Amino acid sequence: MDFTAMTTTISICGSGTMGRGIALSCIQNGYTAYLYDIDGKALDQSIVTIKKQLMTLVEKGKISGEAAQSAEQRLFATQSLSDIAKGDIIIEAIIENLQIKNELFSAIEQHGISDNTILASNTSSISINALAKSRLSPANFLGLHFFNPPQIMKLVEIIRANRTSEQAIEIAYKFAVSLGKVPVIAKDVPGFIVNRVARNYYNEAMRIATEQAADISTIDAAMKNWGFKMGPFELMDLIGNDVNLEVTKSVYSQYFNEPRFSPSTMQQDIVNAGMYGKKTQSGFYDYSQQ
Repeated sequence: MDFTAMTTTISICGSGTMGRGIALSCIQNGYTAYLYDIDGKALDQSIVTIKKQLMTLVEKGKISGEAAQSAEQRLFATQSLSDIAKGDIIIEAIIENLQIKNELFSAIEQHGISDNTILASNTSSISINALAKSRLSPANFLGLHFFNPPQIMKLVEIIRANRTSEQAIEIAYKFAVSLGKVPVIAKDVPGFIVNRVARNYYNEAMRIATEQAADISTIDAAMKNWGFKMGPFELMDLIGNDVNLEVTKSVYSQYFNEPRFSPSTMQQDIVNAGMYGKKTQSGFYDYSQQ
């Protein structure tokens, strides 16, 4: 049986930047999307944001008004895991915490998901094997890692756990392609592909700044002139310094404190100050006037 032909409903847990971006990608490409969050206020705001993003696309001539309206009609906000369990693919995009993610997946499973349902984590760095081992059907569990902002960024990492089936990988791959993404398949290693490479991009930039070899704007300008679309400090502010730091800590720990992945005190200091980046209007740069 071709389960890829039966994939029509996508459930997304977590209505933050990643969750709502994934939901937007899904409804733009013909899928019904259930967006879940335990925080009703955050969920409502995310729905408003998605609708505004659709209207912006209409204003820019990227999609028609009819397409935007049709996409809106395929979007459902929910605080019920019974709704989430209806998904053919269920994507978790919540806080980077192994225990909390496991608790969410267990709660979803208790609501009677189909034997064919694909469970996926959007984690940036947590072991997919560590999440899969507690699942009722580990063959249907994998990592599906989108990049920020997910409605724009093309790359999607599909992470294979030891017991992930080939059928699950195929379904995830075809799903990513159907969203206009470029999927790559990776084994479950700390940081996967991109975040393992990116640790050096961020950490070396912060070492250069800490050593006062150059200031952050000079470092960013140099990297953009070299061909990167964003400098390391701009990118960390976009991702969220709190999120970026937790990913670095996770990769560092999983590689048994290998020095090249060591977190930076520079980033720890601004996280301690609540300067997470664009979402708080301040980070390595000041965004209060934007």
